[in-house]
Amino acid sequence: MKSAEIRDAYLKFFESKGHTIVPSSSLIPGNDPTLLFTNAGMVQFKDVFLGADKRPYTRAVSSQRCVRAGGKHNDLENVGYTARHHTFFEMLGNFSFGDYFKRDAILYAWEFLTSKDWLNIPGEKLWVTVYASDDEAYDIWQKEVGVPADRIIRIGDNKGAPYASDNFWAMGDTGPCGPCTEIFYDHGADIWGGPPGSPEEDGDRYIEIWNNVFMQFNRTPDGVLHNLPAPSVDTGMGLERISAVMQHVHSNYEIDLFQHLLAAAAEATGTQDTENKSLRVIADHIRSCAFLVSDGVTPSNEGRGYVLRRIIRRAIRHGNQLGQKKPFFHTLVKALAEVMGEAYPELVKNRAHIERVLLQEEEQFEKTLDKGMLVLEEALAKLQGKVIPGQVAFTLHDTYGFPLDLTNDIARERDLTIDNEGYEKAMDEQRNRARAAGAFKVDYTAAGLDFSATEFLGYNSLAETGKIIALLKGGAGVDRLNEGDEGVVVLDRSPFYAESGGQVGDTGYFTTGYSRFEVRDCHKQNGVHLHIVHGLKGSLSVGDVVNADVDSGLRQATILNHSATHLLHAALRKILGEHVAQKGSLVDSERLRFDFSHFEAITAEQLKSIESLVNDHIRANSPIITEDCSMDEAKVKGAMALFGEKYGDRVRVLTMGHGFSIELCGGTHASRTGDIGLFRIVSESGVAAGVRRIEAITGKKALGLFDNLDNLLDHAVRALKTTRENLPEKLELLVQQNKKLEKDLATLKTRLATAGSGDVLSQAKKVGDVSVLAINLEGADAKSLRDSVDQFKNKLGSAVVLLAAVEDGKVSLVAGVTQDITSRFKAGDLMRHVAEQLEGKGGGRPDMAQGGGTRVDLLDEALASVLPWVEQQGS
Repeated sequence: MKSAEIRDAYLKFFESKGHTIVPSSSLIPGNDPTLLFTNAGMVQFKDVFLGADKRPYTRAVSSQRCVRAGGKHNDLENVGYTARHHTFFEMLGNFSFGDYFKRDAILYAWEFLTSKDWLNIPGEKLWVTVYASDDEAYDIWQKEVGVPADRIIRIGDNKGAPYASDNFWAMGDTGPCGPCTEIFYDHGADIWGGPPGSPEEDGDRYIEIWNNVFMQFNRTPDGVLHNLPAPSVDTGMGLERISAVMQHVHSNYEIDLFQHLLAAAAEATGTQDTENKSLRVIADHIRSCAFLVSDGVTPSNEGRGYVLRRIIRRAIRHGNQLGQKKPFFHTLVKALAEVMGEAYPELVKNRAHIERVLLQEEEQFEKTLDKGMLVLEEALAKLQGKVIPGQVAFTLHDTYGFPLDLTNDIARERDLTIDNEGYEKAMDEQRNRARAAGAFKVDYTAAGLDFSATEFLGYNSLAETGKIIALLKGGAGVDRLNEGDEGVVVLDRSPFYAESGGQVGDTGYFTTGYSRFEVRDCHKQNGVHLHIVHGLKGSLSVGDVVNADVDSGLRQATILNHSATHLLHAALRKILGEHVAQKGSLVDSERLRFDFSHFEAITAEQLKSIESLVNDHIRANSPIITEDCSMDEAKVKGAMALFGEKYGDRVRVLTMGHGFSIELCGGTHASRTGDIGLFRIVSESGVAAGVRRIEAITGKKALGLFDNLDNLLDHAVRALKTTRENLPEKLELLVQQNKKLEKDLATLKTRLATAGSGDVLSQAKKVGDVSVLAINLEGADAKSLRDSVDQFKNKLGSAVVLLAAVEDGKVSLVAGVTQDITSRFKAGDLMRHVAEQLEGKGGGRPDMAQGGGTRVDLLDEALASVLPWVEQQGS
């Protein structure tokens, strides 16, 4: 039974039991800062389990893409060394949200696994476990299903803490959790291993294939378990594991999903040994990398992008071990799309983009891999004992891009370990340096203050009144701020926009009858607006009602840039492709800055098309529509959610250009696209691997740019005494004249340098049959030196020549050796000999070499050393 058939059968079985088939969610968890990646099927239903989200169904079934390569659930280091660990896997799951509970969940699992209509696995091959105190589940297995007591195992808190058990499941350190019952498949006595709970449980004989989690609790950060609104069920069955059972193999890497990938990896690396563990690593890693890139992650040095980079570089290193020194990893996307593209069509749709991102990372890592390995090899050569110093591991990470687990891989292969404590110490020192350089932030909770979210009035008004509910000075709560004080004001309601989504915070003033405070910025923490103020006159006290006035000019300029950012995002996706996703932005009154995922520099023609498309929509002057709706309604509209942003149950959908741009955004915006006036791109650059940046201006700033360009143009016209129409022709003529003058000047310099060649040649010395000439040609440039060396070699016969010239406090050197004696004297060796004396460097071919140095004061001495060098080489 193929993996695709098992996936399809599972979905159909639970659909027949009243479950709604729900598509796999993204690998990037929405609205959940506690998770790095989607690591289980229940992640997309977390809020449903907590009672914070209501769905039109109470039963669901899915095949969820999962990644476990960072955070609490991290299997990265085991991949390739075990039969069943993966960075990417598919989790088949059925869920009950306050509907059925333990009995039905257990009976459904048994029916699907053992019924002749479905998987038809012999019941006697299955063992089960339950949480030690879960008598209810135990009785259902024994009395209703009929599993013998000797195949039902109670598992207690076997991980050193209350509820820390293989049979007590939790999504993370906090959140929904509860006891679980697991089903194991017995591969038979010919495979080593014991049943769960036994000393031999880590063997491969008994393999977990199904986990029924009975969601009963929500664990809060203080470790307390609170009953959920309604007991629920979260089931997980790894597709790869059940495929191994149904295909009668003992390793996940032997199933159909992996065999095609392993063959492709072997071909790409030129490997004949198809059992090599490195092939397993590569085959596993192409799955996680391709799906992560497809979901909008790009390699970087932080967060999810860093984990992706770690996985890619681990795969590259294993390919390198197999002898493949050229980029190969990106070529495996084709094979992956062939085996998984039908179930996940986004792989086919995004294949070209995925390949480009992976290739770019391969090329970048190739430049540093050899250097990093040299550093590591040097460190290992000096190593005393079996522990690699933490500082070495940190240097490899910080300077050469070696993730720690890659260094761990190399250490394991050589029976070494890493001083992880020393590594973490070096990392902490780096983090502390980063924090010290970070921007100042106010933590109002640290001052013992906790409030309801500020009511934001700034969408419809720029001037309101608000009551002061707290004041901060120096991070601590105070009752009063006085003239000259710097502090923070918290209001119950405010028209000031707090910095978020890339848009800067508003500025303006707070006033009372006598007092006046300047609002220099506005931040937000947990929904509370923190107004950063400076006292100009009088004082403010807790309980005062203030007039809050936003600087309308700066706000208006900011909203024009923010609205233009949305049009830019849509235009980039239209011109460059749908792989473009926002990676960061900054919007203020002066300009807009937009970072986005893209694999190469944008051409001038593409930039012009992007700019023109944005201006087309500005001239169309279409209304900018904002709607408040549920997240599901927003998805139906086609709204884009920004990568890494957190959204609530209700979201604000912003539509421009009659559907040209539809995004979720809480920022402030113009009323119509025409308000933006004009859009002009001022720069495009790369800021990280796979991330580009565009900076642009709008409105009056854009018009000002054209005025400046006009002034520059008029200045050039006056200076060249021509007209605007004739300026290009005049400039071209000047360029051609300049080139001719430069060529004539070079010719004159060469003639000058060789004008007295007879006198120069007379300075040559004889060493046996070889003429040696080493002199300083004053006034010559590098080209003149090269030409002169060739002329002197032709006139001297068998000769070694070294010429020098001084310009701008630096020495230029050119060395030449006639072809008939390059077996005895090498120009490159001579160049290095002389340049090193001048604290410089150089090199080249046996017959010609170039270099330079900075110690002009040592030039005579260096030139004098040429004759002894030739004598030594010729002896």
